[in-house]
This record gives sequence, structure tokens and C-alpha cells, in this order.
Amino acid sequence: MGAKIIGRGIEKQILSNCYNSNKAELVVVYGRRRIGKTFLVRNFFADKFDFALTGKYEATQAEALTLFSSKLREYSKYPYLTAKSWHEAFEQLKHYFLSLKKTRIVAFIDEIPWLDTPRGGFVREFESFWNDWASTQDNLMLIICGSATTWMNDNIISQKGGLHNRVTRKIKLSPFTLGETEQFLQTKNIVWNRHQITEAYMILGGTPYYLDLLQKGKSLSQNIDFLFFRQGAELRDEYPILLKSLFREAKIYRKIIEFLAKKNKGMTRAEIIKGLKLSEGGNVSSVLENLCNCDFVRSYSAFGKKQRDTIFQLTDMFTLFYLRFVSENKGADEAYWSNSIDNPARRAWSGYAFERLCFSHIPQIKEALGIRGVLSNIYSWQQQSNKEKGVQGHQIDFLIERRDQVINICEAKFSLSPFVISAKYLREMTERAESFRRASKTNYALHLTMIASAGLQENEHTGMIQSTISLDDLFRNII
Repeated sequence: MGAKIIGRGIEKQILSNCYNSNKAELVVVYGRRRIGKTFLVRNFFADKFDFALTGKYEATQAEALTLFSSKLREYSKYPYLTAKSWHEAFEQLKHYFLSLKKTRIVAFIDEIPWLDTPRGGFVREFESFWNDWASTQDNLMLIICGSATTWMNDNIISQKGGLHNRVTRKIKLSPFTLGETEQFLQTKNIVWNRHQITEAYMILGGTPYYLDLLQKGKSLSQNIDFLFFRQGAELRDEYPILLKSLFREAKIYRKIIEFLAKKNKGMTRAEIIKGLKLSEGGNVSSVLENLCNCDFVRSYSAFGKKQRDTIFQLTDMFTLFYLRFVSENKGADEAYWSNSIDNPARRAWSGYAFERLCFSHIPQIKEALGIRGVLSNIYSWQQQSNKEKGVQGHQIDFLIERRDQVINICEAKFSLSPFVISAKYLREMTERAESFRRASKTNYALHLTMIASAGLQENEHTGMIQSTISLDDLFRNII
């Protein structure tokens, strides 16, 4: 093993199982930029590869082939000539692998999308290499990795051509959870309480690269000012670079992301098409699927609605923060975040950011409710007001419908001190629950559930709350 790997228990087990199998393994590791794909693979195998190559961004075919042959000479200690085509390159690699008398050969191609230059034929020759020869070599384990989500999905993961059903294992690397983030910061000797760690998560998400930029000895606000708002700040221009690295057609992705950022509760596909005046027959469905695959967007259903009414909501913490506070900031105040503690816009952002954080910690919420093994679905619900019929408008952002005939009606509140349930607030919660019961005609038990970062302040109204979930619950590490 190399450097300590935080979390990633399931992913490490998959790599171990593939390494110890007695067959050829083609393992795909994918996920958004900065998520730790390369770190996981290289440190799991401690760089003890028989061949390893990292593609070069925007390289020409000649440059990519030169890089490939150079790495082959380095690992093989054999004077291979620089290949003139990918067919020749993979023939050389095959020749080298055949010369190795090992029970397990481990090869790693990182940033494989960057090797695929226009009209270079890389994908075709890679398919041929794997299908015609490599897949028959029981001692070969080939790991491929890439951040360009659209390329990985179209050419490897969901490929309908030569590699269809040829990938033996897929590992999607997702952001850290809160618990893993806490562990990561502890390795950096950053001593913050869980409220501060949660706010850092609501800004940077669980992206290891961004978290690694945090400096001990500085407060959270000082760190955020340093990373985003000072002149030349490291993450000030990260957003456009991030999109360009993930998506080859970054323009349409950017338009949809920024459109979704304007509506906290999300939009349907039809609303996105109408709002952006896109073609109905365009590639919107593919774009939304890719955004979901790389954890930018989540798709969910409103209670009682059909699949065509699926709602797409922007959930990427870093992007939400960037678009709300950084993109339009002209750098006039290099201590903007430190000086905006009482800013109403910041308080509003913390509310919906915490709500999105809760959606990414459903396993922890279910564990706290004692329903981890109970089949359940997550929904939202909205009722439009109708004065003529005397119907009042209501909205519930977070419902957990359970197989044991209970529905948790969840409210998320982010605050420094315990949240106070007032008589008015309890009445509003109860009215929403009863409106939902009448509209849905459900006979399930409705449980009022509070997800309160600092817990609840006990008073005469808290007895009506069936379940309370605090930050400590959300910080649980669940495998």
C-alpha cells in the first residue's frame, strides 16, 4: 500500500478481488475531476505497476504515441521504436506483456480519453487489443481511468460496440461523505468542530483535491477567502476548467447547470428545454444523464408523479457556491466571506445547501431512523394553491416513503444553536402533512422528522416530532 487512503472501503475491496481473481480483468474507474481516482489506484498498488501511462491533455496523436512508447521503453527496458499508429502501439504492448512471466500483470492507463485524438483510431485499436488478445490472458489486470465523463460513458461504460459487456468491473468514485471529510481533515491536523466541517462541505463538497487545499491554523472563513476571493485565488477560475475537463461539449452543459442553479427545487426536462429554448430532439437527455453520473445533478420524482415528470436538481456543492458567490464577485473585497457572516444571502444559501447535503447522506439518515434495511423511496411533494377551490399551496421537499407503511416528512435546518420549534412552526408542519395526506390519499403513518444540525431545543412542542437527526448522525461512516 502507498499513502493512507481515506474511506473507499468498497472500492478497495473491488480492486483487491480483481487483483486476486484468476481471469483477465478490465476495470474502469470513473468520476468527476479532482475526486481522487488516480490517488486511489496508485496508492492501492503503491505504484507497483508493470505498465502505467497518463494521457496528456490536448496532445496530438504523434505526442500521445511518443508518450506511450516512451513509457513502454521505461517499463520494459527494451528499445521499442516509437509507434506510428495505435495498432502498432498495442502490438508492442502485447509483445511486452508476453515477455513477463508473472502470475499477475497489472497495467494502468490514466486519463485514457486524452489519448483519443481526432481520426487517430484509438478506441477501435483499444477494442481490438482487448477483445482479440488481452481478454484471453488470465494473468492480466488492466485498469483504465478518466475524468472526461462524456467520453468514458460513450466509449467505455455504456458502449454498444466492441467493448459492450467487456468491462469486468466498474468503480464510480463519488465525493467523500461528511465522516470521510472529517477523517481527511484530521490527517491534515485541521481542528474544526462538526458545524465548521459541515459548512466547509457545503462549499467544497466532498472533493478531496479541494479539501486538501485547506490550511491548518486558519479559520474556515480565512481559508475560503484565500481560495476564492483574493487576487489570483487558486479556485477562482476552477469552475470553467472543471466543465471543460469533464465534458467535450461544455457549452450545453454549462447552460443547463447555470439554468438549474436559478431554481433551488429543480426542473423537469420539459421545463429545461422550454426555458433554454432547446430542441426537443436534441441531446438534453444524454446531457442530464451525464450530469447525474458525475454527481453534479440528482434526479428525483415528485410523489405520485410519472417518470416523465422526473425533476433534475443541481446538487454539486462547489458549483452551487461558485455560481452564487464567486462568479459575479469582482474581487473588490478579498475578505468577502469573513465579512458576510450576517449577510441574508449567505443565510439563505446555507439553508438550501444543507438540504442538498442531506440528500447526499440518505444512508446515514436511514441508519439514524433505524430503517437501513427497509425498502424506501425519496420524493418531494408540491400542491399548487387554488383560491376557487379553497386549496392552499404547500410544499414538502423531502419525503421518505417506507415499505413498513410509514412516511417521514423531513425538514432540514442548519444553525449554530438548537432549533426552536414554535407553535407557529409546528402548526405549519402539521398543515403541510395533512394537506399531503388529503392530496395523496395515503393511509401510511406520517412521521414529522427534523434534520437539525444542532438538534432541537426541548419545549412543549417537540413532543410532536417523531424523529430528530443531528450532525452526529450525518457524520456516521456507513459501509
